[in-house]
Amino acid sequence: MRRGCRSFGLTIALLIATASPAAWSRHKHEVQDLTRLPAITVQDLHYGDVLFHYWADEDAGLHTLILLDAYSQWQRMPHHEADAQLLAAGLYLQLGMHNEAGKRFEALLGDPRLPPLVRNRAWFYLAKIWYERGYYDRSEQALGRIQGTLDPSTDAERIHLLANLLMRQQRFDEAITLLQSWNGPPDWMAYSRFNLGVALVRVGRLSDGDPMLTAVGTLDTASAELLNLRDKANLALGYAYLQADQPAQALPPLGRVRLDGPYSSRALLGDGWARADLHDFKGALAPWLELQKRSLLDAAVQESYLAVPYAYAKLGATTQAADAYEQALKSFADEGDSLEQTIAHIREGHLLDDLLTDDDRNANTVGWYWQLKSLPDSPQSRYLYALLADNDFQEGLKNWRDLRYLQHDLTHWDESMDTFEAMIDTRERRYVKQMPEVDAMLASDAPTKLRAQRDAASTRLNAIESADDVVALGTAEQREQWSQVEQLVSQAEAMPPGIERVETLDKLRLMKGALYWQLDADFKQRSYEQQRALKQVDAQLEELQNRWVRVQRARSTVANDTGEFATRIAALAERIKVIRARLKDTLQQQSEYLATLATGELQSQHDRLETYALQARVQLADIYDRGSDESDKPANKPAEKPSGSQPAPTPDAK
Repeated sequence: MRRGCRSFGLTIALLIATASPAAWSRHKHEVQDLTRLPAITVQDLHYGDVLFHYWADEDAGLHTLILLDAYSQWQRMPHHEADAQLLAAGLYLQLGMHNEAGKRFEALLGDPRLPPLVRNRAWFYLAKIWYERGYYDRSEQALGRIQGTLDPSTDAERIHLLANLLMRQQRFDEAITLLQSWNGPPDWMAYSRFNLGVALVRVGRLSDGDPMLTAVGTLDTASAELLNLRDKANLALGYAYLQADQPAQALPPLGRVRLDGPYSSRALLGDGWARADLHDFKGALAPWLELQKRSLLDAAVQESYLAVPYAYAKLGATTQAADAYEQALKSFADEGDSLEQTIAHIREGHLLDDLLTDDDRNANTVGWYWQLKSLPDSPQSRYLYALLADNDFQEGLKNWRDLRYLQHDLTHWDESMDTFEAMIDTRERRYVKQMPEVDAMLASDAPTKLRAQRDAASTRLNAIESADDVVALGTAEQREQWSQVEQLVSQAEAMPPGIERVETLDKLRLMKGALYWQLDADFKQRSYEQQRALKQVDAQLEELQNRWVRVQRARSTVANDTGEFATRIAALAERIKVIRARLKDTLQQQSEYLATLATGELQSQHDRLETYALQARVQLADIYDRGSDESDKPANKPAEKPSGSQPAPTPDAK
């Protein structure tokens, strides 16, 4: 299960849910920190059902929302209304519906019973969410609602987030004031100094920003994250000096950038221009020639294809300069043709197939946390790496996948409508078959007849006990034997007088006495068993009467047809049909939007190559105009510096 993804999406909900309103009233004096918040005791079966489905399936967010909405409408979770709302808000957040999640969280966080530490952490996470989505005003408002202090690590991140918010809004003076007065953990101080240095540079205070960026640029660390920050600080300081026309001061920070880091290409380009501005064109060739060994997709590499012949021209090596310009034109033309083919490929509608070739679309991983991190191995993929770093494109791609998931889900529900219709039809046929039988049973008044039979049995038993009729409670075999003996006695009494008659009657009296003795010995036990059986019959008759009454009530109150259900299902089927049509249109629009972003990025690369190619043609024409036979002599007209040097990097949140 993607616990990491869930932890950020539902952090707010789970933080607050561990201190439910019921728990606040019971433990309001115990809540001192997050580790002591009481856990929820599930009191409603349906809320437990919601939690079970959510934790049983890592991608059950949408299904859980449906359950929450249904159970809330049916009022099946009276003890967990606040918990259900918090969970719903977290699920909306997980699914990327930040506006809906934000509204719910803001409403729920206004409860004064919420522990302050929980409320502060919730506002902090909301601020991060808004910042990631680009809602800087909302993020700043959320940070402003934090009262008191947070734990040191979270508070450091809060300060860093606020500084980034201010800088994103070009409020550099406020960011400087905030960062100059703050002191925190060492790793966060590195980011603080970097942001402070960048802010000072942005307001024209390069001399004040230098110590800050230099401190970050000379960090002694083995952390990959801080190493990247160190390179970024050196690159920012180097380009700041370049833009301030101080190339000598730009060389040391640019030289500290790692050659295998993500900023090395821009550092090599800047190092070359710094040396060129110092008229060390031979020295400038070294980093620029190194750049030409790298991928032409990099803008810094593209510019190096103009910078190298520019340096050759400045050195008077016009032949080498012309050859370099020729090579640049060829490289730009080849790359431009590939870009045109890729743009055409995307406009034909193949972008999403290319991007998501290896993506498991059946995984149903929807929402804010999914991110495209790799591209398939195809000729077009190498041009799309820049898109991965573009937030708008990543968000658009997430939205497209979510729409695809919703389309799949609606297809499933549409197919379910047929199942529901079949269920209603089956119910109607069963109703037609069974209701006459039910009505006939209710008309028979069976409980009254059975009770009369019970009363008759009770009267008979009482008479047997009063008369000590031991034979009546004998077994069937004993009663049969008693009947046979009495019959034999009657036959013996009808015999002529004599010794045989007397002997026969004596034997029969002996047999009858023995049988009577057996019946009399078991009489009380059998009488008790019969009384107990009557009590069991009374209990069963009572249950029968209760069920009979419930059936009568249900027969008179429950709808006797399924027309209402059929109407609702038909309405839902039509609604699903309309939504599917809208979803199809939205998917098409989103695909076109993504294609527009992609082609825009590729077109900008193509246009940049065209611009560089135009500059190369102009410079090459100028060289040819001066005559190739004098290529080894200094040029009368100096070569023009190509335009397009890379800007300094901007600060990013940690």
